[in-house]
Amino acid sequence: MSSGGFSRARLGRMHDVMAGYVERGEVPGIVTLVSRRGQLHVDAIGMKAVGGNDPMRRDTIFRIASLTKPITAAAAMVLVEECKLRLDEPVDRLLPELANRKVLKRLDGPLDDTVPANRPITVRDLLTLRLGIMAAPDAYPILKAATELQIGMGPPSPSTMPAPDEWIRRLGTLPLMHQPGEKWLYNTGSDVLGVLIARASGQAHETFLRERIFEPLGMTDTGFTVPAAKLDRLATSYWTNFKTGALEVYDKPEGGQWSRPPAFPSGAGGLVSTIDDYLAFGQMMLNKGNHTGARLLSRPSVEAMTTDQLTPEQKAVSGLVGGYFDSHGWGFGVSIVTRRSQVAGSVGTFGWDGGLGTSWYSDPKEDMIGLLMTQRAWTSASPPDVCLDFWTSAYQAIDD
Repeated sequence: MSSGGFSRARLGRMHDVMAGYVERGEVPGIVTLVSRRGQLHVDAIGMKAVGGNDPMRRDTIFRIASLTKPITAAAAMVLVEECKLRLDEPVDRLLPELANRKVLKRLDGPLDDTVPANRPITVRDLLTLRLGIMAAPDAYPILKAATELQIGMGPPSPSTMPAPDEWIRRLGTLPLMHQPGEKWLYNTGSDVLGVLIARASGQAHETFLRERIFEPLGMTDTGFTVPAAKLDRLATSYWTNFKTGALEVYDKPEGGQWSRPPAFPSGAGGLVSTIDDYLAFGQMMLNKGNHTGARLLSRPSVEAMTTDQLTPEQKAVSGLVGGYFDSHGWGFGVSIVTRRSQVAGSVGTFGWDGGLGTSWYSDPKEDMIGLLMTQRAWTSASPPDVCLDFWTSAYQAIDD
């Protein structure tokens, strides 16, 4: 046993489990990180591309998809602390495009069959994903309309989305699917939050993140695009062909969607990062806003972010697959474990996952952070086996 409380032999077991996914061809490569009580263990396995000879490294850059959401939420809380945003203030002041909302009478109905919203959308609604509209497949007319408007209802796709002012204008032409605050609806709130951050700060979203989050935390490889000089460090991104089961390229480094600045810097899923950069963010959150002696957020702000904000009634109508909200809640941009239901995750553990193959959680009880980075997209809303097995392996390595 070491001072960090990890068993060396059990870390070796975790390596073997993760290496199995590479050997079976389920992912081309993986970088994992576990940190506990000052002990840090990083493991890079496999290659950056299928059939390639360039190995995964500790500094490999990944498209982190929805791991963008916690960072966007933290940026919003910086502005709340500066009184440039207020949690329960309507967003209409800065986002007039979303004023005077209409709400569909029924999801499968025509877009003009609406009732007035009961109340305005608030900043809190954006942080908790309760603004009343979501990203989802084209099952209803409103979702088909959103897809036609190119406002980001699918996987992260920087090259297809319009600039922020045009994006929010298009979103404002649609009714809401549900009343504000009624239920948790995934994704879109974080994109709206990115536009709000830009308007509240008077800076582009990416500029505000760089100056107020990335530079203070030393996150030198995190952003909405990968500079040409770093493209050789960007892993190839894959998704699954559901007809053949084969891995197919979703995004390549050279000439890919992240090789040039996006028109729309998505606050929901647009960032790239490295395992060490995200560790800095995860450690700041675990330290309740403090980073190496410098305070990014106050302790109360981080406690608000990592407190379950959903009511039982909201959870009952919001469910994710597998009864997710039976053991989890949602704060500001992060999921929170509310009941221990498996090996991984003490009550109070917070973090989130990225659908292109990333996962982060910080566990205050164990003083522990875990990170998994691959570039194979999830095939459903349920975590893939590689994600589940990483978290089981990380927690079984604890030895105290």
